[in-house]
Amino acid sequence: MIFKQHDDGSCDIEFSWKERITLLRKGKIHLSDESFKHFGNHLIKMIMDWNSKFKKELDQKQTFSDTEIKSK
Repeated sequence: MIFKQHDDGSCDIEFSWKERITLLRKGKIHLSDESFKHFGNHLIKMIMDWNSKFKKELDQKQTFSDTEIKSK
């Protein structure tokens, strides 16, 4: 999977054909310990980058356990 972060702070997660087929067939993608480590590192980097790219009004917005996450 590839994370493509945009200048406005949004992000696209793109899956390869192999990952799509795996998701369709198994309903999940299994990450080995090493792959999960790299996945986590990518997420942490994106979180750090987000803070500098978010609009000011999003910077102060809070998230709660029942906050709905909407995708396009």
